Amino acid sequence: MSDPESPTETPGPDAPTWPTPPTYSNLGEARAQLLPSKACRPRTSRPPLTDPQPLPPPLPKKTLARTQSLPTHRVPSSGPTPAGQPRRPYLGSHSVDESQAGNDQAWAPGPPTQPHIRSLHSPLGLGWPDLHRPEAVRAFLEARQLEGLRTVHAQLRARLLGGRPGPCHPGHGFRLLDSSPCVDSGDALYYRLVRVGDEAWHMLAAKVPKPGAAEPHPWGLELQASLGPHFNLQGLCGLVPEDALPGAPWSGPVALAAEVPERTLTQWLSEVGRRLRPAELPWVAALLLLQLTSALEHLEARGAALAELRPENLLLATPRGCAAAGPPRLLLADFGRVRPQPPGPPGPHAQQLSHLLRALLGPAAPSATPLAAGLETLAARLAHSRPSAAQARAALQALLWGPGPALRGRGAPLGPWLQVRRALLALHLAERAAAGEAPGLEDSLCCAYLAEATEASLGHALALLWD
Repeated sequence: MSDPESPTETPGPDAPTWPTPPTYSNLGEARAQLLPSKACRPRTSRPPLTDPQPLPPPLPKKTLARTQSLPTHRVPSSGPTPAGQPRRPYLGSHSVDESQAGNDQAWAPGPPTQPHIRSLHSPLGLGWPDLHRPEAVRAFLEARQLEGLRTVHAQLRARLLGGRPGPCHPGHGFRLLDSSPCVDSGDALYYRLVRVGDEAWHMLAAKVPKPGAAEPHPWGLELQASLGPHFNLQGLCGLVPEDALPGAPWSGPVALAAEVPERTLTQWLSEVGRRLRPAELPWVAALLLLQLTSALEHLEARGAALAELRPENLLLATPRGCAAAGPPRLLLADFGRVRPQPPGPPGPHAQQLSHLLRALLGPAAPSATPLAAGLETLAARLAHSRPSAAQARAALQALLWGPGPALRGRGAPLGPWLQVRRALLALHLAERAAAGEAPGLEDSLCCAYLAEATEASLGHALALLWD
């Protein structure tokens, strides 16, 4: 039997050396490879130690899968979401809270790099119908179609509203981009600036009141600060400190607007609107007025009303993620003229909407297009019937995307028309997606209309227009 070697023995010159340690994914195998073998250790003539200890055996070799030793992505858990943390459905390339994306989501969590996509063979959230009953199949398809439109609408709304900057913090820095205002509105000047902080930067707009402008009503400013994100209401994200921008063309702290405007509605009419063809102007005017009625509907739901609707205080900007050639996004920014809604008729903004609609259409002949004729009819009904902003919005949706007066004159049911219109919109969005085209603002507005419309709401809108 050979003498046992000491564990503290150093290898001789003939022992193998490792110029660069090899990399192993198995720790036990790496340690076993780094220990010199007994065959390579030279014998010594020293007497054995009094307390000999044999060398430990090499660690067993294990084969570990990469997904166990080096995880790449967190596997979504099927357990309940911890309390206080909202579930974040994946919408496209980013995620938003349910409060932002809406409660009608049909998405489930998936890997962070890909949105959740339903399989064609999955139940799609609804039970399969009895295929021998045509009425059950039709009801199933109608329900699935409505669910899909609501999901697409939530996706588009999240994309158009995504990327909103948060409130200002003391550590934020500011840099003025232009010494001249980008927009000169009725009561304020807007300057582009960049806010830097938290390893991110945002382009914002400093809202500087004009000298001699009317003092804003504090009730309206408090309401603006309390409102949540809305696509057609100007959002604020804090104040620019007084000494944050030395040499700025204003004095004192000013408000920061989350959206950078490009022009006012008055400027758009003189620069763009009058150059549009007679068939294009009524369409863009209806889309702009539709966005304005959405903002006014939100105010009326809060018991507020705009005392004076001035086109020079309505701001326009390119929607996020949309082409600049499409219809602009309208922002109501004149909260200094917002007051508590006075008692009286339900439509405090109807008269002002009627005047603005006629100003948008201009001197064009009412019979230039069917849409122009319908907008002239709506302008007269707004002045006479004084409908609410929600009713005016429904009438504009009917003028833009149907149903028209011919369908109402024949007494045809509106339910089947609504189902066919939803199917046509789904096909339109699918064709655009297959061609690599992203949906625009007009697609989002139409999707919102058909996702929330009912047979009863269509009947009320047609009655306002044609009865």
